[in-house]
Amino acid sequence: MISSHRSSIGRTGSVRNPRSSLRTGAIVAGLGLIASWLVVRSKTAQAERAHPPRGKFVEVDGVRLHYLERGSGPALVLLHGNGIFAEDFEYSGLLDKLSERYRVIAFDRPGYGYSERPRSTVWTPDAQARLLQRALRQIEVDSAIVLGHSWGTMVALAMGLQEPDFVRGLVLLSGYYYPTLRLDVPVVGQPAIPIVGDVLRYTVTPLLGRALWPLASKRVFAPLNVAPEFRRISPWMALRPGQLRASGAEALLMAPAAISLSKRLGELRVPVQIISGTQDKVVKPAPNSERLHADLQEAGQSSELHLQPGVGHMVHYAHPEPIVRAVDAIAAQVGAPVGLRSPQAEALAIASESGV
Repeated sequence: MISSHRSSIGRTGSVRNPRSSLRTGAIVAGLGLIASWLVVRSKTAQAERAHPPRGKFVEVDGVRLHYLERGSGPALVLLHGNGIFAEDFEYSGLLDKLSERYRVIAFDRPGYGYSERPRSTVWTPDAQARLLQRALRQIEVDSAIVLGHSWGTMVALAMGLQEPDFVRGLVLLSGYYYPTLRLDVPVVGQPAIPIVGDVLRYTVTPLLGRALWPLASKRVFAPLNVAPEFRRISPWMALRPGQLRASGAEALLMAPAAISLSKRLGELRVPVQIISGTQDKVVKPAPNSERLHADLQEAGQSSELHLQPGVGHMVHYAHPEPIVRAVDAIAAQVGAPVGLRSPQAEALAIASESGV
């Protein structure tokens, strides 16, 4: 009887232990989430103090957009890719090179940098294009060449399709134009999932993203080394919860957006310059840049393709000069040739012509 009683107690204890373990696990998980939230909140605040807004703001349809502006001349709009913000163009040196002879406007697209991204809108390329065109008119831009990198190329294409009289031409870098299988989408898109994604992007996801940041940087630059200038970008600025939601949403939108845009490519009526690295592992050139060029040419549209041998996804860091030449080619083609003289040379030429 005693043996039977002890056996019963043992059996009863074994039934209760899993419940106790679950409670303990839930408490530990909860404390871990709270600790993660505190770390993320602190790192986000530190990043924003160290990197305050350096540009201007414009509000359109209740959405506040941040942008960098440099130079004077024909307007040129720069649209960054997913997971980054407008300062990427500055750190690559492209913004300064182009601002020598263009009025360059580099937007933080909705949800990135210091631009807002209301959850009431699905921010497809078309939705972003409409917002940015209204913003440009508000800052007194009547027409512009538009340059996009990676995800930004889809917004650039949408702008060209919506208002060809406003967009004078497109320069497309490392773009994604046709739907292909992307195994990374379920992971990258997780922060945009309601409730679960909201919890994780304020806690675990930024910490995981920070741990993986060096590997992600190597991937986008491969086979080249990560450019020293790229290291100026603050990982914690890119991993703030709001920006993670924007990145996740755009990862989930990528294939549907490409399907929508690819069906309308025959309607494009502006000249296009396409640039891609031959070793791009993020967006492979053959099913994207090369195919886009072939399709545009087949439709009788103006398109030039420039492949950069041995270069990965970040072509604007590797070889900015061909990009500048592509912008100049568009400017000349649409009847706005750009003077290549420096301000000093221009002053000397004017003085010489006036006999001073």
